[in-house]
Amino acid sequence: MMQNYTPDDFDAKGQLKLPLAFWAVLLLQARTWLLFVMAGASREQGASLLALFYPDTQAFWIGIGLGVPAALGLLLTGYRQRFPRIWQAWRWVLCLTLVGILALQAVSLSLDDEAASPVVILLTGFDLIALIWLGFSVRLRDCFNPRLNGE
Repeated sequence: MMQNYTPDDFDAKGQLKLPLAFWAVLLLQARTWLLFVMAGASREQGASLLALFYPDTQAFWIGIGLGVPAALGLLLTGYRQRFPRIWQAWRWVLCLTLVGILALQAVSLSLDDEAASPVVILLTGFDLIALIWLGFSVRLRDCFNPRLNGE
């Protein structure tokens, strides 16, 4: 079932405009990358900033790895017409990454009482909402449909 879209819903290239929430989900998934960039920009306090959010360096590297699909998704948005098959599959790559993030957070929360900080629980809730939205948003599904994106 396809929705009816107005000409304002498409950009100059004829692609359905991505919802603002999609960009928020990508930033949520790439949060370790964002923190890494912020720490790099603040040379004097960068190491302490990373240590504050990631006292365990292994968790930092896992976060960097799990943020790669979101970072690539940010780059892919500009190449939707050039790589339509990759773009079409990327929504599911992002969903699988979120499932992995949620699984790691669930394991971490179940094994370590100290990991159950309000920030971690809040981010877990946001990740769950993001996964549900990525899976069930009709508008987003249509954005990943090559027939609606000028192909």
